[in-house]
Amino acid sequence: MKICVTAINSGLDAPVDPHLGRCNCFMIVDPDTMESESIENRHVSASSGAGVQVAQELINKDIDVLVTGSVGPNAHSLLLSENVEMKLFSSGSVREAIEAYRSGSLVSIDVANSPGKPGLYV
Repeated sequence: MKICVTAINSGLDAPVDPHLGRCNCFMIVDPDTMESESIENRHVSASSGAGVQVAQELINKDIDVLVTGSVGPNAHSLLLSENVEMKLFSSGSVREAIEAYRSGSLVSIDVANSPGKPGLYV
């Protein structure tokens, strides 16, 4: 299993960034081993559609779960279509987000909870 947590910078102790499309970094973590990979967000400065571009990149990384604070409508639809589970966590560290996921205490993001920005649906 691969869990992606949006983060301000790299590392398990990095603070979670509550913004999917505009976060600086994605931490992809195996919740069983806590082995992690850091990926810089190449879309942070996109003029529009950053969330959708990020969603596609994360799908290409075969993530199973996204832990973040907000997901716009287009990114939400794309992630949902690929069966990516989305969970709400917007304050704390990446490690705390993973622990909260493992304990089952995170709330699902069943509908987009950010208005998003205009852009192309990739």
